[in-house]
Amino acid sequence: MKILPKLFLTGLAAAIPLAVAPRAAAPGNSPDYTADGQLRLPDNYREWVYLTTGFNMSYSPAMSQDHSMFDNVFVNPEAYAAFLKTGTWPDKTMLVLEVRGAESKGSINKAGHFQGSSVMGLEVHVKDAKRFEGGWAFFGFDDSKTAKMTPRTMACYSCHEQHAAVDTTFVQFYPTLLPLATAKQTLSKSYLKENGTENQK
Repeated sequence: MKILPKLFLTGLAAAIPLAVAPRAAAPGNSPDYTADGQLRLPDNYREWVYLTTGFNMSYSPAMSQDHSMFDNVFVNPEAYAAFLKTGTWPDKTMLVLEVRGAESKGSINKAGHFQGSSVMGLEVHVKDAKRFEGGWAFFGFDDSKTAKMTPRTMACYSCHEQHAAVDTTFVQFYPTLLPLATAKQTLSKSYLKENGTENQK
């Protein structure tokens, strides 16, 4: 039997874990909590994967506002990579909703709107199965770098559970991910029923 050189064996052993190990989260790309359970805002979220922008969206017909807003959604790269493979979100997913005011007067603009430089609101939707009932939790940030969990009595939880396309997230508003989830058949039963497509293959 041929004996392989020790150097080759050492290199092979080192290479095997790299081939099978899951992608490790980069610093700042996984949920980080304070001692009292508050979530730390991921400062680098704008370097994450951009999913979509909504304009003046409202989930309630009674809701009205005297100003226009853009909402931008970002997700940590590791979760995005997993979604592309499976059509659903892995544990430790973080989705950041960033709200900015709509402006129309500025520079050479003559029509339409562009996003203002000030952030009007930040919300993070976190999947952490061991920590949260139902697997997911919301955190609303103001001017602080940490935020307490939004109480489960708030309507955002039931709304996402009843209407979300994939795993309590509004993938129906993510134009590059909805077709993928449709192809992988990971759309929720409630979403399919709501859209009259519960029997589609």
